[in-house]
Amino acid sequence: MAQGPAQDDGDGAAAGAGVELSRDADFLAHRGMVFSIAYDLTGIVADAEDITQETYLRWRAVREPVANPRAYLARIATRQALNSVRSTARRREEYPGEWLPEPLPTGTGPTPGITVDPETAALTAAEVSTAMLVVLQALSGPERAAFILHEVFGFGYPEVAEALDAGQPAVRQLVHRARERVQAGAPGSVPDAAEHRAVVGRFLEATLTGRIQALLDVLAPDVVLLSDGGGKALAALRPVHGPEKVARLMLGLASKYSAGAVPEFLELNGLPGVAFREDGAITTVFQVSLAGGRVSGVYSMRNPDKLVHLQGPPVG
Repeated sequence: MAQGPAQDDGDGAAAGAGVELSRDADFLAHRGMVFSIAYDLTGIVADAEDITQETYLRWRAVREPVANPRAYLARIATRQALNSVRSTARRREEYPGEWLPEPLPTGTGPTPGITVDPETAALTAAEVSTAMLVVLQALSGPERAAFILHEVFGFGYPEVAEALDAGQPAVRQLVHRARERVQAGAPGSVPDAAEHRAVVGRFLEATLTGRIQALLDVLAPDVVLLSDGGGKALAALRPVHGPEKVARLMLGLASKYSAGAVPEFLELNGLPGVAFREDGAITTVFQVSLAGGRVSGVYSMRNPDKLVHLQGPPVG
């Protein structure tokens, strides 16, 4: 009789350990998705990392069987990310000048001083490109979440509705509105990395050598430059439209800062970008979007708070 409860306790402990191992395996299988949902919604790397960790802890605490771990994890991450978005809404409204998402280091190649998780490295530009994130940030939180879950990660309307705690008709409207706005504002397709780097290279060379015509040739007629200084670094407070204005601004920056700045290529948000170091520290990051093989968007990050996670010794 005494052995019965002892055996039950052992079986229960073994079962509990099995559940935890299964939970860990499921989480690791979908960690990249969890991080991407959090990052796409918040645009902040540290917030996405915190949400990913919180999602893991909440997932480990689940004891009942879960038929669809991927959908369950997406629901946890989405709700945590939307809470973060709501808590920072006032700060975003009061932000000085343009607000851009933090550059996210991706890719499998070594980047000294920068840690890239394997799951983050697997993220593609289609999931986390800066051009897409800029458009998504113009949507409401629920619209953003509905679009990301349905259009990026392929969840059905019932799963999206459960994640947002909303009815399916409302979710369909959210996705419809978001899709229309994204299609109107985002590039039609993401170029391959080789094409992207080649265009970035021409853009950088023309800027640093002061060749105005070469720079104009690489800029699309409707090019827009957005610069984020966060009130802590010199940056354009409003969008700069048109190739002539963008070229003048870029050449002015080059003449002022290029003597003491060292450029280097980094893979950011799934595509090649350029970082400039001054006295060993990254002070500016340029990312671009393309349309028809020309630069249609220039995103300049100069806010030092959003560059902390990129600091490290220079490449090469």
